Amino acid sequence: MSLDKMIDDAFAPIATFFDKIIMFAIPLHFENPLTGGVTDLSLPLIVIWLAAAGIFFTCYLNFLNIRHFKHAIDCLTHKYDEPNAKGQISNFDSLASCLSATIGLGNIAGVAVAVTIGGPGAAFWMGIMGILGMGSKFAEVTLGVKYRHFPRTDDPSEVAGGPMYYLKDGFAARGMKPLGVFLAAMFAVCCIGAAIGGGNMFQANQVYGQVLYATGGDNSFLFEKGWLFGIALAIAAGLVTLGGVKSIAKVAAKLTPAMAMLYIVAGIVVIAVNYQNVPNALGQIFHGAFSLEAGWGGLIGAMIAGFKRALFANEAGLGTAAIIQASAKTDFPVRQGLVGGLGPFLDTFFVCMVTALVIIVSGVYQAGQGMEGIALTSRAFETVIPHFDIVLTVVVFLFAYSTIIVYSYYGEICAGYLFGNTKKIIVGFRIIFLAFIVVGASASLSNVLTFSDAMFFSMCIPNIIGLYLLSKELKRDVTEYLTLVGLEKPSVKLPQ
Repeated sequence: MSLDKMIDDAFAPIATFFDKIIMFAIPLHFENPLTGGVTDLSLPLIVIWLAAAGIFFTCYLNFLNIRHFKHAIDCLTHKYDEPNAKGQISNFDSLASCLSATIGLGNIAGVAVAVTIGGPGAAFWMGIMGILGMGSKFAEVTLGVKYRHFPRTDDPSEVAGGPMYYLKDGFAARGMKPLGVFLAAMFAVCCIGAAIGGGNMFQANQVYGQVLYATGGDNSFLFEKGWLFGIALAIAAGLVTLGGVKSIAKVAAKLTPAMAMLYIVAGIVVIAVNYQNVPNALGQIFHGAFSLEAGWGGLIGAMIAGFKRALFANEAGLGTAAIIQASAKTDFPVRQGLVGGLGPFLDTFFVCMVTALVIIVSGVYQAGQGMEGIALTSRAFETVIPHFDIVLTVVVFLFAYSTIIVYSYYGEICAGYLFGNTKKIIVGFRIIFLAFIVVGASASLSNVLTFSDAMFFSMCIPNIIGLYLLSKELKRDVTEYLTLVGLEKPSVKLPQ
């Protein structure tokens, strides 16, 4: 038995345990009266919880992110820079760092997983969730900046922020301090698990799979040596994480635009070459999203697959964006919230749609053909760009690398919140975090995906409770800010 198989066998029961607790699902049974076929699905309650939050904040804030999309772009492009404001990094760097954790394998492998499970229609629901996710992302980033802490009086630029702080302080201000302390600690624990799972193991697993595919598959030197690749990746990640948030933001600000542009341009090339298939591909996406040919089971299945993978890709409602974007140099939380709200649009609606079209127009999409995740996406690009598997390997590696280093920061902040921001705690967390890169590269995709989903989605439970409780305060802040910058005039009494 190989070392990879031993690690995978040991990890499988752990992944299953957490999946049963966090991803509790309602069994759904559908019969198709036209064909007599039966479709059995499971609807995770956590997906309903997240999707409902996106819908609520989008409607409650009157489609704020769509109405003031241009203002968000202006803030991102330095029109409203605040060089003397408190904080550590610019608006652009904060969004780039956040996007480096979300524009990644969720947009490449995750879309392939969604389309394989739910059909082309899943891509449509991913796009819808990308737009709705802008509302919940805005809410958490705004509150993250508003309730951030400056732990060092001698250095006002150093920031500690995230859901832990608006849960603890926001609830305390409403006479519910014990509940706030509990939910804040719960979020921190869940975030550490998410950093190790989706922000680490899933990335290592998929980048190893792509490197293995590009170097010969079963004939590759790295075949059944995921542990060796994991060690090399862990060393590379450790070199940057030692520099802290400024080092991470600096690397992310350079890598993210370049990676995204390379991937998008390559995707557009594939789509352009197969332009004659684009109308049919769009037809498949829309038809698959609403068609009842496979009964209600087919429609609901596509919706569940799309929502689930979109939420994994853009992290809206999970609270992670509030951690790093709390470091932005601004004195206006709503301003940074609008910038943060661009994230789901860019990484889910735009990048994911490019990936879905590439998979469909290239003709490689065929349910049950045996390819999964990153391999399906890679094959789609290769139909037009020979040896693109090598280019995609580099892109995937950089995507995964940037995600890993950003999530190491998320985990560090939460570990520091729980156990004290001491050097011993931070170093201890980094060692554990880097060790799990090796586990992720060695385990099977199914086990890693099961564990990653459970850890990721667990964060939304305490986070969204806090967002709902602070929603009136949030709406008041929005009205005050928009009035201040002259974008709107107050027409109703501000909520108290």
